[in-house]
Amino acid sequence: MKKIWFALVGLMLAFSASAAQFTDGKQYVSLQKPVAGEPQVMEFFSFFCPHCYQFERIYHVSDAVKKNLTDNVKITKYHVDFLGGDLGPVVTQAWAVAMALGVEDKVTAPIFDGIQKTQTITDAASLKETFIKAAGISSGDYDAAWNSFAVKALVAQQQKAAADVDLRGVPAIFVNGKYMVNNGGLDTSSMDNFVADYANVVKFLVDKK
Repeated sequence: MKKIWFALVGLMLAFSASAAQFTDGKQYVSLQKPVAGEPQVMEFFSFFCPHCYQFERIYHVSDAVKKNLTDNVKITKYHVDFLGGDLGPVVTQAWAVAMALGVEDKVTAPIFDGIQKTQTITDAASLKETFIKAAGISSGDYDAAWNSFAVKALVAQQQKAAADVDLRGVPAIFVNGKYMVNNGGLDTSSMDNFVADYANVVKFLVDKK
């Protein structure tokens, strides 16, 4: 019985120590104007952003964050328009197509690689070709989704969410419409520590409500 009690006390102390190490203004920032109605965990990224490529394809930060949360907490990923020049808004609409069809996981890596690694995505046509090959859908399905009201609404939703939180750069994660993870305030002594810190901060903020 004593062993169980000490184990429980140890767990409580470990949690307190973990929680205590995350402070407003350092590992996260409270938004001056909280936003109601946004997804619980909201990640902004761009397929044109080198840091976003590293987050997703090399360090797998998003995967680590997802694994550290309970199954009922969903991460919603929004693409931004302000990188990529004229192709930026086109890719944002393609991401809305992915969201509408539920194929985000299938197209993320090929689009990232096509834009930043192989440079095979250079226009709307090559983007579409990469997308339909990765998603396993027809050209007709892609076009139908592209021109649908649902996709137009998702494009507007992404743009509005970025404006609501006064987004200044990517990659960025916001939690409960109240907090933003401060990438520069995390443990950068090693990439493993950074990824673990990121996942733990997001969980801390989800629980903080």
